[in-house]
Amino acid sequence: MLRYCHGQATGLPYTSAKTCFFSNPAKILMRPAIVDEFDPPFIVTEPSAQTIPFVFNVPHAGAIYPASFLAASRLDAVALRRSEDAFVDELFGAMTDLGAPLMTARFPRAYLDLNREPYELDSRMFDGRLPPFTNTRSMRVAGGLGTIPRIVADGQEIYRTRLHVEEALQRIEWLYKPYHRALRHLVLRTAQHFGHAILIDCHSMPSSSVSREDGAKADIVLGDRYGTSCATLLIDLVEAALRGRGYTVLRNKPYAGGFITEHYGEPAIGRHALQIEINRALYMDERSMHKKPGFTVLANDLMQAFIQVISEIEGELTIRSIAAE
Repeated sequence: MLRYCHGQATGLPYTSAKTCFFSNPAKILMRPAIVDEFDPPFIVTEPSAQTIPFVFNVPHAGAIYPASFLAASRLDAVALRRSEDAFVDELFGAMTDLGAPLMTARFPRAYLDLNREPYELDSRMFDGRLPPFTNTRSMRVAGGLGTIPRIVADGQEIYRTRLHVEEALQRIEWLYKPYHRALRHLVLRTAQHFGHAILIDCHSMPSSSVSREDGAKADIVLGDRYGTSCATLLIDLVEAALRGRGYTVLRNKPYAGGFITEHYGEPAIGRHALQIEINRALYMDERSMHKKPGFTVLANDLMQAFIQVISEIEGELTIRSIAAE
């Protein structure tokens, strides 16, 4: 069953809300036309019944590139897709068959990055004054990878000219905030029903980014913010299940988890978040952006790995057991 979330959604059924408050509460703006191009901007795929305390999230696989965005960019659509976690939603699509919801963004990461703070913005990108609470000094902003990215993954500048600051605020209000409201709803609903919740944040990584000093390549990198976003038991079980299927697995290097892992991971109160990064070379041609024959094998391995994790973690991931670690 599909649930469509849009506008001022809170994780409840689709709403066609037409107004939204921006940082200035006296200013009410109509829904920008760009939102309709993504209609719906994200999808929650629900199982017939949620039977496990897992939520799977795919924030960077969106592949809808509006004509206005392409016109404003210096890059063509192929270059813009370098930042995209292509096909990751399909790799994890079977998780709903296991009894967990799957949430997927439809707008691209190059347009708006959900794995950042809501207002990590580079003032050099915009005409107009940013709100005073904007974080303009983070390392991610300095690197061009803020909430509204300045560059794509290979370092190329995205835009021909500066954007108006109002456009940045519209993207945040109409896309970023509704997405996180819906994701938060899924996590809280899961925690209330099962007593705890496990958020698996699903990503892919360029093969060029995963070299080790000894020359070995990581197939998968698990990120738990260096032990702070989930119980050790969870990452131990996921790593063991993947290694048992022949994959080389690293922890936290070079990816320890971004805003989502850090923000949603509260293991002390039974909310766990684990980021999983998959080497794109395993399942796709990184130049042509086409799937490889190994795609189906990887998708099945991921499903089997989580079947194993689910069976081994049942009843073990409680606040009491975490406190004992």
